[in-house]
Amino acid sequence: MLHAQPNSASRNPVISSSMQTYSYRLLPGQDLKKQIEAIVRQERIEAGAVLTCVGSLTDVTLRLANQSDPRVWKGHFEIVSLVGTLSINGSHLHLSVSDSTGQTTGGHLLDGCTIYTTVELVIGVMNDLVYERQTDPTFGYKELTIRKKRRK
Repeated sequence: MLHAQPNSASRNPVISSSMQTYSYRLLPGQDLKKQIEAIVRQERIEAGAVLTCVGSLTDVTLRLANQSDPRVWKGHFEIVSLVGTLSINGSHLHLSVSDSTGQTTGGHLLDGCTIYTTVELVIGVMNDLVYERQTDPTFGYKELTIRKKRRK
């Protein structure tokens, strides 16, 4: 497995890959995270990333930084950012939303984010890579590992 290490060219392997893109419009009433997970399964994405996402939500459920329990907000919210890595082996997504006053909050995307009017989503897929999650002993979290796909 290749792991990127900061601040050292010799310890920071660059893994290049060509990219294929997928564009989606998600519909009112759908759950944002569940729809993304369904796309990942349907397309059998082993290494992907959210390239861009805009839209609106009525319900927002996030796990905030260094918290174990989710927080839920009700109302109308604009998606100002959705970023993350995607894989059938485990995805990692962060969402930021703003309310009608412009107050913005963000955290780990969880089930329970209901689409209000629309979500426009573009996903990039690196077909010659595989993203996996392995427990990192530093903190005990499952962190990203990257490998080149074996040629058949």
